[in-house]
Amino acid sequence: MQRDPRAWLFDVIQAGERVQRFVSKRTYADYQADELLRAGTERQFEIIGEALNRLDRHHPDLTPSIREHQKIVGFRNVLIHGYAIVDDAVVWSTATEKLPTLLEDARKLLAALDEAAPSGDTDP
Repeated sequence: MQRDPRAWLFDVIQAGERVQRFVSKRTYADYQADELLRAGTERQFEIIGEALNRLDRHHPDLTPSIREHQKIVGFRNVLIHGYAIVDDAVVWSTATEKLPTLLEDARKLLAALDEAAPSGDTDP
């Protein structure tokens, strides 16, 4: 049975909200100094990228609604496979500057899919 695409969008939103909580009221210097903060933030971006990768693989008609979804999946690949070259500044700017746009797109798409779902089927 194929997973409901809303579940992957929920994963994106949940992981993105975690990142926002992690970096809230923190500075770039805080981020650089805190290995747990860095690791947690990177892990959530890995989840976001993997969820978008699976959404694209199973529902390629939906991913164009997520701006820069291919870059996000590529970012996930760097975090996982290029872990030795991860640039803290890139992760920080993604978390603080680009993440709000991603979450906006994911929430809009999730809402559209919820509206189109058969009555009573609103849980992803």
